[in-house]
Amino acid sequence: MSPLFAYSLFAHSFFARVIPLQVTPDPEAVADQYSFFQLVMNSPPVVKALVVVLVVMSLISWFIVGAKLVRVLQAGSNTKSFLNKFWADEASGGGWAPERLEQLYAQAKQHAGSPLAKVYHAGYVELARLSQEPNRDGVLENVERALRRASTAEMTKLESLLPFLATTGSTAPFIGLLGTVLGILEVFQRIGGSGDASLDVVGPKIAEALFVTAIGLFTAIPAVMAYNAFLRRIRVIESEVETFASDYLNIVKRHFL
Repeated sequence: MSPLFAYSLFAHSFFARVIPLQVTPDPEAVADQYSFFQLVMNSPPVVKALVVVLVVMSLISWFIVGAKLVRVLQAGSNTKSFLNKFWADEASGGGWAPERLEQLYAQAKQHAGSPLAKVYHAGYVELARLSQEPNRDGVLENVERALRRASTAEMTKLESLLPFLATTGSTAPFIGLLGTVLGILEVFQRIGGSGDASLDVVGPKIAEALFVTAIGLFTAIPAVMAYNAFLRRIRVIESEVETFASDYLNIVKRHFL
């Protein structure tokens, strides 16, 4: 055996014992370590509770978005259909005989999803009740109050559950930030206790902390967008109802008083 070969064999065995071989981490194992389930399960109990709160808020928000979307679309289509029937005779030159209002009263029941039809229903009932009384003083004011009450009630129904979307949009990021702060505090406590600040120790915990903020933003952004969209559409419907109530009062004043 040559001296050079013996030296190389000795050096190989020595460095193999002193310096361990670096093993390339498995990408799938790293991905599993940073998966949503693992990050949540490895987080502290308080952070887990905050994640559960955010997930519940997100599920409720999406349920409200779906329910309100169906309700607003139904209100818009039924309102348009009822307005077409309401102004049909006016456009063709027809009058506003009591029989015409009674027909519209029956048709309003077929458009129960329209706030405007509900307002007309309330105004017609009040007008029919007051028309049977000999003294008609204050009829217009009573009909106006009936229209205003019905309009307020319908707008309140349309706006129901929307405050939850606003609350979710404003509080979810802060809940996520609270989870991140608690997670970062745990990281510093581990570093102070063990003295090991390597990436293998600190990395997963930082990922856990930042992931809570991501969940908070994922919960808040759709809620804010849906709230603004629904609020704008409800304001449009409210404007249509107010305009219709004014037109209806003018018709009552001209033709029935």
